Amino acid sequence: MEFREKKRWGFFGLPFTFTTYMVTEELITVEEGFINKRENDCYIYKVQDVELIRTLGERMFGLGTVKCYTGDTTNPELYLTHIKNAKNIKNFILEASEKARLKRRTMNMLDIGADGDIPEEN
Repeated sequence: MEFREKKRWGFFGLPFTFTTYMVTEELITVEEGFINKRENDCYIYKVQDVELIRTLGERMFGLGTVKCYTGDTTNPELYLTHIKNAKNIKNFILEASEKARLKRRTMNMLDIGADGDIPEEN
């Protein structure tokens, strides 16, 4: 499965920008620019969590912003801004990232600040 969406204006949801988002089972690709093109990829297995943000204006025009928390060095927080089908894309990214992590046998470790040092009692 693949999603391809264009970034849209918040006003009327018109796609008059030069940013394209492509989400596949392996990669999230952000392609920006008209004169100077920039393409940035993030492997889907690096996505740790996904958040859907929908402002009042976005809800009025059927848009949303998907925020991906990743382990990627170039984009620790990857935004797919003002896109249609935002909820479907968020759900797809969550499922695809879990499948990709299981396939690659990767594991996320969470640092909760426990150093293993036990304070001594007097």
